[in-house]
Amino acid sequence: MYSPTPDDWHATNRARWDERVPIHVASEFYELDAFLAGKDVLRAFELAEVGDVAGKTLLHLQCHFGLDTLSWARHGAAQVVGLDFSEPAVETARGLAGSLGLGPDRAAFVVADVYDAPAAVPDSAYDIVYTGIGALGWLPDIDRWAETAASLVAPGGFLYLAEFHPLTDSMDATGSVVTDDYFSRDAWVDETPGTYADLDAPTVHNRSVEWQHPVGRVVTALAAAGLRIEFLHEHDVSLVQRFDTLERHADGHYRFPAGRPRIPLMYSVKASRPAERQG
Repeated sequence: MYSPTPDDWHATNRARWDERVPIHVASEFYELDAFLAGKDVLRAFELAEVGDVAGKTLLHLQCHFGLDTLSWARHGAAQVVGLDFSEPAVETARGLAGSLGLGPDRAAFVVADVYDAPAAVPDSAYDIVYTGIGALGWLPDIDRWAETAASLVAPGGFLYLAEFHPLTDSMDATGSVVTDDYFSRDAWVDETPGTYADLDAPTVHNRSVEWQHPVGRVVTALAAAGLRIEFLHEHDVSLVQRFDTLERHADGHYRFPAGRPRIPLMYSVKASRPAERQG
């Protein structure tokens, strides 16, 4: 339900995520053994939109336990840095990096709140600042997030965001009827047990506090933070069965059935910082 933001939102969310790290590590959803054996977990549209990362530095904000972060290292990034507020998640990421033979010079992970990233990460700026799917909804202040993320983009570099489309949070279970306010700025407080990676997992810390950030607000915040919007793409696929009507395809993505009117299920943004002029 919608509610004014509770004072304990940060501790509440961290307790929820800390508890779910071992559940996610053991889940079929993340297929950790397949990842360690070489499976690429990055989405095809992300790889195409980000482009060649060889020799570049990449900062992954809200990295969970680092599968996407480490995948960018596998694709040739000179150094990747993952940041997450969950200590169990970061410890797991460090262990995975070690299992892959990636030392801190190639893959480093730090425990910090995303708003504190500039003081927590090893370097002052990165060629690519990346934030993955399912991250922004846990943040109450999208303007502060944009300012923080933009401050870490090196001249000539860019921020890349891939995220679930916030419209999907306003729809009913079929994805056909609008049931909630797309523009609400209140927090959404929920008590659902389990987790997206294992709906039936027994859990104790079930309270969560999330926020909805309309796409226009996100893009405007990035532009106001000094970045140039290169593109905003909306996608008709989802990584999870967000609605009962979605069908899973061979590529692992979920789509509406053929002939059914579609709405955007995900979106991606690339926003760059101009290179510094010489002379």
